[in-house]
Amino acid sequence: MKKRNTKILLVDDEPDILEIVGYNLSQEGYQIITASNGKEAIIKAKSEIPDLIIMDVMMPVMDGMEACENIRKIPELNHVIVTFLTARSEDYSQVAGFDAGADDYITKPIKPKLLVSKVKALLRRSKEQEENDKTLNVGGILINREEYKIIKDNIEIVLPRKEFELLYLLASKPGKVFKREEILDTIWGNDVIVGGRTIDVHIRKLREKIGDDYFKTIKGVGYKLEV
Repeated sequence: MKKRNTKILLVDDEPDILEIVGYNLSQEGYQIITASNGKEAIIKAKSEIPDLIIMDVMMPVMDGMEACENIRKIPELNHVIVTFLTARSEDYSQVAGFDAGADDYITKPIKPKLLVSKVKALLRRSKEQEENDKTLNVGGILINREEYKIIKDNIEIVLPRKEFELLYLLASKPGKVFKREEILDTIWGNDVIVGGRTIDVHIRKLREKIGDDYFKTIKGVGYKLEV
């Protein structure tokens, strides 16, 4: 998806990265906004409301993990896609990134054409999901996909993007056992490499926020929503 008004916020403390990545994406017609640390990223995100945030992890003032966690607490930014762009490729840091609310994890250095391709895929997947907007009412839980809003017992619950999408997927067919592979493919996509622990972390978070009784683990298979 390439649109002239699609905004991308680049966050990195290295000017060269901002210049190279920004140039390649601006050549594709995207509007580029930059920030040099996590604190500045939050300010820019609130004022500009970007469609996508590409953010380094290791930065001064405030790192990317903390910035992402703060961004996910701001309702008007809940729809924004956040992907980390960092040299850290260890599995534990990727799990921490998704736990903080990130949608993707890109390891640098990355070739410009591949980066552009990843950005297009992220935006395209987001657009496809938005086109399927509708409201579900399952087991007393109201799930409004258009507004990314959860209402339970007349109380609004704010969920990070991936937690919301996982809940929506399970709630779309209550009682159905979703295999782990299907969950990974639907929520994270084929072009994102994540481990099974990522699903477990998100289910644990949902149990804490929605209620443990709603989510049933089918050992060796996957998860289902019980109502």
